[in-house]
Amino acid sequence: MALTNWAGNLTYRAATVHHPGSIAAVQDLVARLPRVRALGTRHSFSAVADCPGGDLVSLDALPPEITVDPGAMTVSVTGGTRYGELAADLHAKGYALHNTGSLPHISVAGATATGTHGSGDANGILSTAIVALEIVRADGSLHTVGRDDPAFRATAVGLGLFGVITRVVLEIQPTYQVRQDVYIGAPWDGVLEAFDEIMAGAYSVSLMGDPGSPILMQIWQKTRVGDEPPAPAPESLHGGRWYDDADVPAGIGLNPRAGIVGPWSERLPHFRLDAPPSVGGDELQTEYFVARDHSVDALRAVRAMGERISPHLHAMEVRTVADDDLWLSPAYGRDSVTIGFTWRKHPKPVHALIGDVETALADFDARPHWGKLHRFTADDLARAFPRLPDALDVARRTDPEGKFASDRPS
Repeated sequence: MALTNWAGNLTYRAATVHHPGSIAAVQDLVARLPRVRALGTRHSFSAVADCPGGDLVSLDALPPEITVDPGAMTVSVTGGTRYGELAADLHAKGYALHNTGSLPHISVAGATATGTHGSGDANGILSTAIVALEIVRADGSLHTVGRDDPAFRATAVGLGLFGVITRVVLEIQPTYQVRQDVYIGAPWDGVLEAFDEIMAGAYSVSLMGDPGSPILMQIWQKTRVGDEPPAPAPESLHGGRWYDDADVPAGIGLNPRAGIVGPWSERLPHFRLDAPPSVGGDELQTEYFVARDHSVDALRAVRAMGERISPHLHAMEVRTVADDDLWLSPAYGRDSVTIGFTWRKHPKPVHALIGDVETALADFDARPHWGKLHRFTADDLARAFPRLPDALDVARRTDPEGKFASDRPS
C-alpha cells in the first residue's frame, strides 16, 4: 500500500521507507543509499520531505533519548522524538521550552527543519531554540553543527537538504504554568482596530475565525502565570464574551482553556497528544508569513475574499512570530504575522483559492510555510527568501552529489 502523508493529499514517491533502530544504522543507510531524505511524522502537506526515485529514512524507531544538561540549560533529544513526549519529560524534570507548535504530535527534527512555530510577539519559531544539530552527512559520517558553525544559519531550518538530523540540542528554561483564556464573538473590524493591543495581550495569542464572517470566532490568550493578567477586552471588542470549556464541541482533542491553570506542556500546544490532532487529517493547510507592519492590511486583503473562502474553510488562524536570523525561516529578518488556513478537503477549489490568496498577499511580500501547500515557483521562493541562494550554496558544498536534494523546492 502506498505511503501517504497524514492528510492523505500526498502520496510519497520514494521507493522505500527505512526505520533504523540506532544512529549507527542511520549512518549505514545514508552511506550506501544513492538518494535519501529524512521523513518526520508525515504532518507536512507539501512534498518537502519526498524523495522520488530514492529512499526515505524515518527516525520513529530511534529511542526517544532525552538528556538534560542543567549547567548549560539545554536538552539533547533524538530527532524522531515527538514534541509532546519531550515536553512532558521536560516538565516532569522541572524544565520548559520557550514555545511549542499547535500539535504535540510532530517530531523535533521535522518541525524545526520546516520552520514550524507557535505564537507570541516575543517568541521565535521553534528552530530559534536550537543550540546544535547532530547530522549524518552523505558519506555516513556524523557531524555536529553548532551556533558557531558557519553553516548553522542555513541548517537550523534546513528542509532536509543538509543530511539526516539524528539529534537536536535545544535551549531550556525553568518550567512554568500557563492559563488559557478564550474570548468569543468579537467583531472582526474591532479586532483589526485593536490588533497590536490584542496580540500583545498574553505570552501567546491566536485568532481563530472565518474571514467571510463579520464576527471572529475566538481569541486565544495563553498567559504565563506570574505575568500580568490579560487586559480587559478593548472597547472595540465589546459584544463578545469570555467562555468556558462547555463551549468546546464534544470529541475535539483541545487542551483545557477557560482560565484553567496548567503546565506549559499542556497549554501552549492547542491539541492533546492523546487525541487526534486538528480535524483528524480531513483537511488541507496553507500558511503565509507577512511582515508585522503589514498585518492589518494583509488581513483586510484576505477578508475581501471572505465570501469565496468561507465555503471551503474549517478555520483561519492568525498568530505572531518574532524575527530571527535563520536563512530559510519564513520569519527571517522581520517580525511577522502568520495567516494560516485549515481548508476543507476540496482539492480543486482550494488549489485555485491558494493562488488567489497568494495574489492578494503579493503586495505584502508573503512567505509560505515550507510544510504546507503553496503555489510559489522557484523564482517566487528566491524572491521571498533572500538567503535561499546562500543556503543552497552551503548544501552544494556539504552534499556535492545531491544525495539529499529534493526534485522540487516546495
